[in-house]
Amino acid sequence: MQRPRVKICCIANEYEAADAISFGASAIGLVGKMPSGPGPISDEDIFRIAKSVPPPIATFLLTSEQTPQGIIEHHLRTRTNTIQIVDELDGRDYDAIRAQLPNVKLVQVIHVIDESSVDEACEIAEYVDAILLDSGNPKLAVKELGGTGRRHDWKLSKRIVETCGRPVFLAGGLNSENVREAVESVQPFGLDVCSGVRSSGTLDLKKLDAFFAAAEQF
Repeated sequence: MQRPRVKICCIANEYEAADAISFGASAIGLVGKMPSGPGPISDEDIFRIAKSVPPPIATFLLTSEQTPQGIIEHHLRTRTNTIQIVDELDGRDYDAIRAQLPNVKLVQVIHVIDESSVDEACEIAEYVDAILLDSGNPKLAVKELGGTGRRHDWKLSKRIVETCGRPVFLAGGLNSENVREAVESVQPFGLDVCSGVRSSGTLDLKKLDAFFAAAEQF
C-alpha cells in the first residue's frame, strides 16, 4: 500500500505552515471566506502565507465562490498553486477557469452524503486534477462546506477511489487514532486534516507528530 500524502488544512500563519511542512506535509490548506466552519483568514494572509511556502509543497486556496469568474478573481488575490472548490461550480464550467489559469491545479470537493455522491464524483472527475471527499452538507440553510470534524461513510469513499480515475484526498474527522483505519479502508491518494491536529483552534505539534507517525506506517 502506497503511503498517502498529507495536507494540513486551516493554516493560520507562516509559522503553522512551516511546522506542517517540517513534519512532512505535502500540501497546506488556506481557507477563504466561508459561510461556516473553522479557519477562514483574509485573502491578504493567504497571499502572504502561500508566498512563504517553498516548492514543491502545494498551496490550496479553499474558495466558496461558485462562478468561474469569482473563483478566478479569488485566486488572483491569493496566488496559490491549487484551487480547492468547496461548493458546486455553476454550470460545471471548469474550462473557463483553466482557460485563464492554465497552470493552477483544480480540486473539487465532494461532500459524501449518500449513493448520489459516488455518481457526482465520477461525473466531475474528468474535469479536475483531483477529488477531495469531505463531510459537509451544502444543502443546509447555512452551508457546511468543510471543517465539520465528522467522518462520513468510508465505504462510499472507497467506491469513489476505485471508480473515479483521479487522485482522491480523504477528509472529515481524521485524527491519529483513526487514520490507519481510514487508509486501510479507503486507500486514498492523500489525507486532509484540520481539527484532528488542533487544540483550541491552534495547530498542536504533539497531535501533528502523532498523526504523521500513524500515517507513515504504510
